[in-house]
Amino acid sequence: MKLFLNECGIVCALGDSHQEIKRRLYAGESGIAPTDAWSPGRELPLGRVLGALPDAAGLPLGQRSRNNRLALAALAQIRPAVDAAVARYGANRVGIVIGTSTSGIAETEAALRVHFAGAALPADFHYAQQEMGSPASMLAHELRTTGPAYAHSSACASGAKAMASAARLIRMGLCDAVVTGGVDTLCGFTVAGFSALESVSAARCNPLSANRAGINIGEGAALFLMTREPAAVALCGWGEASDGHHMSAPDPAGSGARLAIAEALGRAGIDAAQIDYINLHGTATIQNDAMESRVVHELFGPAVPVSSTKGFTGHALGAAAALEAALIWLAMQTDNPDGLLPPQLWDGVPDPALPVLNVAAPGARLGRPLNWALSNSFAFGGSNATLILGRTQ
Repeated sequence: MKLFLNECGIVCALGDSHQEIKRRLYAGESGIAPTDAWSPGRELPLGRVLGALPDAAGLPLGQRSRNNRLALAALAQIRPAVDAAVARYGANRVGIVIGTSTSGIAETEAALRVHFAGAALPADFHYAQQEMGSPASMLAHELRTTGPAYAHSSACASGAKAMASAARLIRMGLCDAVVTGGVDTLCGFTVAGFSALESVSAARCNPLSANRAGINIGEGAALFLMTREPAAVALCGWGEASDGHHMSAPDPAGSGARLAIAEALGRAGIDAAQIDYINLHGTATIQNDAMESRVVHELFGPAVPVSSTKGFTGHALGAAAALEAALIWLAMQTDNPDGLLPPQLWDGVPDPALPVLNVAAPGARLGRPLNWALSNSFAFGGSNATLILGRTQ
């Protein structure tokens, strides 16, 4: 059974429309910019969404957060198709599965700053704003659906795991359509946390480079309408594995990564040689890039084009996998007959300790449509997920 990604809504540091995001992506124009908004006194390059977001005043107080406003911005791009799916299948047959890791933590931070200054908690704050399930319950409220609605929070793999769960809901016959993807918001908690781990770069991230020095955190939302109704792009395979090697470091041998990739290929019914392009997890940390490049080189060889797109969007944590799937979805549409690929921004100085990979530069193209793409997401705690998207038209 093929599960089609009928529609895609995306908002990130590159913009809030398909046209703007594609223009900047293929031109090699990063959305990352320095700011001290989440690290007072210390400017850091972050992938910040700058566009206007929908008003949340009409939501219940416990659902009013910037995170949910980002989700609403992505939903607005696909709302007619989602409403049509609800009307066609019934509210109880439409599910919602979302990946997130921050939810409304930014609202809690703001409220506690007021409280610690000696005032009462603000009237517009409610503890439910930071609940991980908030984006899913908000979308169910907004769309008036009554099917399964829940969130995955497994760090950087959250969005990929949400999409895999959405596929399972349809395959099991519990849903006919699912709104799925990921959303995450910049906040002081994550910026300080990754800084404490010495994982944050003071410059734009530099995947695979000998000079790489860590991640740039980002924010954004990507939502798909998934159904059995044919469309240009399908989620053909997914794989999940948990190696449990370390709380924050990947297994150097990449055992869990290999399992996730193998499972995704098996479920898609293809072999490694058929993959046209790989979107790397590519965080630009020393250990992740070392592990992933070795696994990719051993399984796919040095010729397949690869890139990490985090130099454009930042690492959007719980939304990262969904954002990267959305960039692939855009590249698979019929308006890209030459197979222009999502490129990588870096200094072009490969780490000699890593195996050679075919890194896609701005302007790289297949010369034919992009038919098969694989996207990796390797999270804290050894939570690994791989998606395979296929072009069907």
